[in-house]
Amino acid sequence: MRIHTLQHVCFEGLGCIADYFKARDAQFSKTLMSADPSFPGVESIDGLIIMGGPMSVYESQQYPWLTQEQKFIEAVMKANKPIVGVCLGAQLIASVLGAAVKKNAHKEIGWFPLTPTDEHPIAQQLPRSTPVFHWHGDTFDLPQGALKLASSEACANQGFIASDRWLGLQCHLEVTPILVQSLIERCRTDLTADQPYIQTPVEMLSHVHYHQDANKSMFALLDQLPWNYDQQKMAPQAGLEPATQRLTAACSTD
Repeated sequence: MRIHTLQHVCFEGLGCIADYFKARDAQFSKTLMSADPSFPGVESIDGLIIMGGPMSVYESQQYPWLTQEQKFIEAVMKANKPIVGVCLGAQLIASVLGAAVKKNAHKEIGWFPLTPTDEHPIAQQLPRSTPVFHWHGDTFDLPQGALKLASSEACANQGFIASDRWLGLQCHLEVTPILVQSLIERCRTDLTADQPYIQTPVEMLSHVHYHQDANKSMFALLDQLPWNYDQQKMAPQAGLEPATQRLTAACSTD
C-alpha cells in the first residue's frame, strides 16, 4: 500500500496516522507544500492524507500552490482513492467538493468535546465524552452529498464523509504530546486572551493525556475506509517508532 501525504508545514505531521499505516506495511511519500509543491502520479499511490497548516484555503494569492494542490486532490478523487483530510486538509477536501470555506465565528484552540451525529455509521467511532484537540480559525460548509459526522459548541461542522472514502476532520485526532507542544511553540500568536474557545498553553498541556482516546478513535476511523493493504502483513503497533520522534527529527532543520 502506497500512502502519499500533503504536508503544509513541518510541525503538522501525520502524528499517530503514521503508526497506523506503518503497522500495515505501507510505503510513504510526501509533498511538503511550503518547500516543493510537486505531486506524484495519481496511479502511483493508493491513498492520500492531507494535513493541517496555518494558511487558509482562500489565500491562494499568497500561497499559489493551493490551487495546484486542489487540482491534485480532485485527480485523486476521480481515481476513486481514499482520502483523509485533517483541519486545513478537511477544508481543502470540502472546497474541491464545491463547499465554501470561511472564517469561523470563533477560533477554537485546545481540548473541547465533540457531539457526533448519527448520519453515518463511521461517526460511532468518534469520542463521545473525552475532549479532542482543536486548532483552527476557519470552517467549511458541508459539501453537497456529504454526511455530517460531528459538531462542537464552537464549530457546527467538525467532520464529514463523502462517497464512503473521503473523510474530513476539522479536529486533530492524530495529535500527540509533541505535536501539541510544537503547535503551541510555532503558533503562539493565535492564543489571544479572553476568547471563549481558546485555552492557555498550561490548560492544553495539562490535558494532553486526552490524546490517547483521540488516537484510538483515529485508528477506528481509518479502519472504516477502503485502504488497499494485506492484513496478513500487519505489524503489532507496540514496537513502532513513535511518530513524535519522527516529528522532532523532521523539524530539526526548519
